[in-house]
Amino acid sequence: MNQQTVRRAAIATFSVFAINGFIFASWAARIPAVTRILDLTSGEMGLLLLTIAAGSVIALPLAGSVVARIGTANTLRVGGFTAALGGLVISIALAQHAVPLTAMGLFFFGVGIGLWDVSQNIEGADVERHLGRTVMPQFHAGFSGGALVGALIGAGLSAIDVSMSLHLAAIVVAVCAAMVLVPRFFLPETPTSGSRAPREARAATGRSAWTESRTLLVGLVVLGAALTEGAANDWIAKASVDGLGATESGGAIMFAVFVASMTLFRFFGGSFVDNFGRVPVLYGSLASALVGLVVFVLAPTMLLAGVGAVFWGAGAAMGFPMGMSAAADDPVRAAARVSVVSTIGYVAFLAGPPLLGFLGDHVTIRWALLAIGVAIVASILTAPAARPLPAAEFEQAAS
Repeated sequence: MNQQTVRRAAIATFSVFAINGFIFASWAARIPAVTRILDLTSGEMGLLLLTIAAGSVIALPLAGSVVARIGTANTLRVGGFTAALGGLVISIALAQHAVPLTAMGLFFFGVGIGLWDVSQNIEGADVERHLGRTVMPQFHAGFSGGALVGALIGAGLSAIDVSMSLHLAAIVVAVCAAMVLVPRFFLPETPTSGSRAPREARAATGRSAWTESRTLLVGLVVLGAALTEGAANDWIAKASVDGLGATESGGAIMFAVFVASMTLFRFFGGSFVDNFGRVPVLYGSLASALVGLVVFVLAPTMLLAGVGAVFWGAGAAMGFPMGMSAAADDPVRAAARVSVVSTIGYVAFLAGPPLLGFLGDHVTIRWALLAIGVAIVASILTAPAARPLPAAEFEQAAS
């Protein structure tokens, strides 16, 4: 395939990852404000956040089949416009202090993000194969970078008391514009486009992906990494406010520190994977996440908690992108396997943090974060499943 086409697709893929991160962080960084606007406890906010998880859990298992039928770019568009619809509903609901309407908006937001995530990871894996080097962490760095910008803007808007409704409405307009323009630069959807398998083959493999032992083990690796990242996205700001006495702006800045660290390590992580391999890098990153989490929870000051957030972010950086690459090793089965691994990961990413909210009602949200350590240890134990598959082993992985 023409290298200029591949480079354009790489830029487009990086862009959609970045936009995805921006809109998610724009929501996550202002969760303390939303909790205050709706007058909810941590447990009640956790229950509300489950509506995002419900939407994504419905969409994610179906995403591989949707990609097989309408293509990666069109699936991304459907996901983006659905997420924008959810954002618009949330904006209206917050202006009216309406919890049920907020829940409805979050559900649509979750459906859209689920479709968006699978399609962007499939596109990223296709581009990675065409380039012949590890770039998936850089695409996820785009997500983290977008999240960093979203968090900083959220902190600034919170500091000057701009309403969450106006904030979300502006984001909806930007997302709709991006969905019209960016996906047209994705790799061509044809049966002969190099690493891309015919749609019929993709659809046929979708039925068996949930029975593949390697795919499920890779999913467990991603589960721990996703919970580590998702818990920080949803609760590191509030844990800083409640546990360390930070202001809402200070909590958003702590979230920005976490995201900045994650972005930096994702940007340079591809070279580490190429030089040392997926599994050793996974071991190092997951260990860093565990250490950083413990330091953040036990820290007596914001400064030391910030150091913990740096290690936590660095550790959360590589698990998700390497899991996506591992799921997509075989291009014929990539859509189905990425859908399975994404589903497992996003159940943890979206459903885990709300459960931590319930636990936080009893032990404070800061101490509840220590429960993530159990999932990190499970990811460390299953990390060898993510080793790259030579072409001869593609079929063996299905057994």
